Amino acid sequence: MKAAVIDENGELDVLRIEDIPEPKPGPDEVVLKVLAAGLNHLDIWVRKGRPGVPLKGPHILGSDAVGTVIEAGENVHGPKVGDEVVIDPGVSCGYCESCARGQHSECASFGIMGLSRPGTFAERVAVPARNVYPKPSHLSYGEAGVLSLACVTAYRMLITRAQARAGESVLIHGIGGGAALYALQLGKLAGTEVIVTSSSDDKLGRAAKLGADHTINYAREDVAERVRDITGGRGVDIAIDSVGAATWPIDLAVVRKGGRIVLCGVTSGPVAETNLQAIYWNQLTILGSTMGSAEDFRRMIRTVEANTLRPVMDEVFPLERARDAMAKMEAGKQFGKIGLRLTP
Repeated sequence: MKAAVIDENGELDVLRIEDIPEPKPGPDEVVLKVLAAGLNHLDIWVRKGRPGVPLKGPHILGSDAVGTVIEAGENVHGPKVGDEVVIDPGVSCGYCESCARGQHSECASFGIMGLSRPGTFAERVAVPARNVYPKPSHLSYGEAGVLSLACVTAYRMLITRAQARAGESVLIHGIGGGAALYALQLGKLAGTEVIVTSSSDDKLGRAAKLGADHTINYAREDVAERVRDITGGRGVDIAIDSVGAATWPIDLAVVRKGGRIVLCGVTSGPVAETNLQAIYWNQLTILGSTMGSAEDFRRMIRTVEANTLRPVMDEVFPLERARDAMAKMEAGKQFGKIGLRLTP
């Protein structure tokens, strides 16, 4: 089968399309014929070696996918051959204390498709049966293929961790990427007032058409000052941050007393100076968030189906052009999700 693989960490030139053996299902696993897959920034980090996971032979990238079940291993109950399913990319035991309380990333067995096990940028993929869910019927294959990781990440940040409520205000940094756009869509479904930032007027205009209540161009405007103007000096209830070092001081400056900051990523770097006085004096709640638990994923899928939510799509590339797709994402030129097409 064809797959997008790396044998070593590095820049885009280490990514190749190769023919590799097809996977066989282990106990409790199913094999999918992959129809479409989605790119995430995790794919860049894995390629560059940032998570520190050693590579074992040709490593397949990719965490998101939609596919058809073509084979089931022993002890599989639920998904059947022929079912069209999407993948929950977070693999954990499902039984330990950490999994039971929704802290899936603390599970000793925790792993991620495309990181600690072979990924989804391939014509076939083996995945635990408990990690597949029926494809939402209103979504195309391309849309379903880019749903999982970014949408469950946004759901856990905004709904599970921040517990956003109707009437609250939410600041989302760097609109245009998958998690930020899903946070915008979910925030509007939850009845919140959403403020988004970008250095691109085009992206801000498109975000406004998707429902953003206020837009801020951080290249020309002081974000903290604009947020104070928008909120009448009060500050936002929630800041959603996947940027890290560059936006951390802004988070502390714009969140109201008693507000919440939710952090899921550090695309601008992991080390930031912190004004501790701002945290205790303003009684802020700092929430870390990693992907989503199995329950988060189930609820996210229900939300998508009940509200016929559709991913914002940027472009879909054939598998053979995976390097071009990743280059576009790495350059930050996308607005919405970038996908890969695995079948004609």
